[in-house]
Amino acid sequence: MSDSERTIRLRVCSFESRRADEMATLIRKHGGEPTVAPSMREVATDDHGEVFAFAGQLLGGEIDMVIFLTGVGAMALLEIGEARHPREELLAALDRCVIVVRGPKPVAVLRKWGVHIDHRAPEPNTWREVLATLDEAAVDLTGQTVGVQEYGELSDELHAGLRERGATVRSVPVYRWTLPDDVGLLESAIRQTCDGAFDVLLFTSAQQVRHVLQVADQMSLQTEWMAAANACVIGSIGPTCSEAIREAGLTVDMEPSHPKMGHLVREVLSEAPRLLSEDRSPTG
Repeated sequence: MSDSERTIRLRVCSFESRRADEMATLIRKHGGEPTVAPSMREVATDDHGEVFAFAGQLLGGEIDMVIFLTGVGAMALLEIGEARHPREELLAALDRCVIVVRGPKPVAVLRKWGVHIDHRAPEPNTWREVLATLDEAAVDLTGQTVGVQEYGELSDELHAGLRERGATVRSVPVYRWTLPDDVGLLESAIRQTCDGAFDVLLFTSAQQVRHVLQVADQMSLQTEWMAAANACVIGSIGPTCSEAIREAGLTVDMEPSHPKMGHLVREVLSEAPRLLSEDRSPTG
């Protein structure tokens, strides 16, 4: 098979959930045959007590800085807070804080709500860039209480970095990640991977990696799936996702130049024929 033929016929599996249709469209646009197997579901926390307590601290002047990590989380935090306190009081309290954002999605939410932004971490928008942004701005965190809007799992590395700089961390969970209600598509994709049905696997979050491995283990296919996955080209959206892939014992073949879905699909599918032509055996 020539490179040009393989480019057209690349069989691509993505584990995207919320933007599954968009991912499938992107894969087709760039010459691939998509299989999208949703691996995650965002679930709002059942108990809003943490957010209500945080909002009370915020209005009481006990919070010095708030770090918003995701757009979905920022919106949820503000909406839940507004269920207990008038919006103008919340916004006035936030106006007294230093506001930090990790990427473009929380920026859009905060602008819609009229919340100012003091510091914005650049790409690839990980906890490392958040801390580096604060360091470059010479922000003194000694004795400061920092609220961190969490996304799914606690941001342990970010918490540790903030504490090392003298801050007290106030974690604010607003949603968590679970498996989809129906894991049929995910189970099918795992079996297909084991059968050699894919050339490329695409991951856009660390949690996708964990959930795929969890379901593969439940199917007693984890070892087989990992061997088959490493025979594919594995594309990762960015450093945090890549860390999870490597920690699982898999190889990251490519990260895009920008941590965005369009860049991921275009760049990985462009390079995949060359990567697949190389020896991909463990000793190769």
